[in-house]
Amino acid sequence: MAHMGKRYEEAVKSVDRDRLYDPEEALALVKQLAKAKFDETVEVAVRLGVDPKKADQQVRGAVVLPHGTGKTVRVLVFAKGEKAKEAEAAGADIVGDDELIARIQQGWLDFDVAVATPDMMGAVGRLGRILGPKGMMPNPKTGTVTFDVERAVQEIKAGKIEYRVDKAGNIHAPIGKVSFETAHLVENFHALMDALQKAKPAAAKGQYIRSVAVSSTMGPGVRVNPTKAVAVVS
Repeated sequence: MAHMGKRYEEAVKSVDRDRLYDPEEALALVKQLAKAKFDETVEVAVRLGVDPKKADQQVRGAVVLPHGTGKTVRVLVFAKGEKAKEAEAAGADIVGDDELIARIQQGWLDFDVAVATPDMMGAVGRLGRILGPKGMMPNPKTGTVTFDVERAVQEIKAGKIEYRVDKAGNIHAPIGKVSFETAHLVENFHALMDALQKAKPAAAKGQYIRSVAVSSTMGPGVRVNPTKAVAVVS
């Protein structure tokens, strides 16, 4: 087992491992315990009551966080003609078609999120083996395959994040930076939890939100009361 640093060990002592915190209290504690010399990312880990092996229990989607992620996102758009111009006007960092696909096939990956118009997906599909494992492949379920490229680019720039259940039934997602006000982290947290609740598969049985924890990049996890985590969800 890797040795934990003194800062981490001291931070762990401040967390009651047997307690389920309210979201606001948990996030305030995460901010308090973040001692790194950089602006750490605040992350949420949710264990869902689903069986990811079953196609009808997949949980995947996207949500625009009301206060963004605190990260500058480089957006690439696969588009041609007027849609390419629309993407550029909306603030896309890189726009192109076939020549862009060729660059990526050669190993270039200097972007964070990819968007594609539906008519480009026949060609973009060749990048599945490259972009798929990195979670960067355009997908209609997350709103990144669309003719409304202006909206897609603007939402991503405003703080849109994607979430996807892993093989163990967990969701991991960023909701901001420790420099954010606690109230803003709480609002981002509830926006994510709202989206997860609405994405609940009809086939999922029993308790859906099994456990929730929040943490900073270098800090310990703080467990959140699942009931309080979804209390404001309509």
